[in-house]
Amino acid sequence: MTGESSTTKSLLDHPWIRTKEEVAKYYDVQEDIGLSEARIRQDFEKYGPNELPAEEGKPLWKLILEQFNDLLVKILLAAACISFVLALFEEHKEDHSLVAAFVEPLVILLILIANATVGVWQERNAESAIEALKEYEPEIAKVIRQNRPGHVQKIKARELVPGDIVEVAVGDKVPADIRITTIYSATIRVDQSLLTGECVSVIKRTDPVSDARAVNQDKKNILFSGTNIASGKCRGIVIGTGLNSEIGKIQTVMTETEEEKTPLQQKLDEFSEQLSKVISVICVAVWLINIGHFNDPVHGEKKVY
Repeated sequence: MTGESSTTKSLLDHPWIRTKEEVAKYYDVQEDIGLSEARIRQDFEKYGPNELPAEEGKPLWKLILEQFNDLLVKILLAAACISFVLALFEEHKEDHSLVAAFVEPLVILLILIANATVGVWQERNAESAIEALKEYEPEIAKVIRQNRPGHVQKIKARELVPGDIVEVAVGDKVPADIRITTIYSATIRVDQSLLTGECVSVIKRTDPVSDARAVNQDKKNILFSGTNIASGKCRGIVIGTGLNSEIGKIQTVMTETEEEKTPLQQKLDEFSEQLSKVISVICVAVWLINIGHFNDPVHGEKKVY
């Protein structure tokens, strides 16, 4: 029977270059019948719910500590601590000289605190941007399924699976990535500025796109999850859900970008390693040069009582 399969299939590659008949055949589904309950259960187990996973934000204390988990920052922090200790035990004849001695470590600490504040603010903004993607997920989807052939029924959008037959009309939010198969109105226009940045709604069609490497703007037969139907009515086959949808791929890229270091950060890490080696060599050289003066009462250390 159509819509039943002993094994689930992988997602169809480049569905925009296929005819609607090829897409329906691949997912073994008829537009007026839909998927069977057994097939839906199988695909749901394989692909999971049609939703973007919630990103757990890092606690504030962890974000702050991460800002100091940098070799260059550690070097500056060590320099500030050493400068503070030297200023604390250094003899000062006048009060203003005492204040001046603490200016250097204080300035370094203020710079590090300002740097950490900016870093935490940027991290919070990145997390907010990822969380904002979930706001574009619709709660309800209109589908055709075998339990009620030919009848449109409403289900939770998270229950959609690849191969489902979905119907959308003006005012609806697209619940998944869909290959359009039938248009019931003169035209179907979609506001997909969320995904492509286009300032006006675009006209969609059912004809295949010739370019397999087409960008999202040129995939005229695809409805993207989270976009809005500006006018018209159509029906299509789900080709991508959850993280397999285009908006899901955006979330994945944003998450990976947040975890990976930028080329500038990598260069700064290399510079920090080289700087730490140079500082270590200078410290050892200064110690060796002055080792003969350690017992000299003129150059030696003074006892503080």
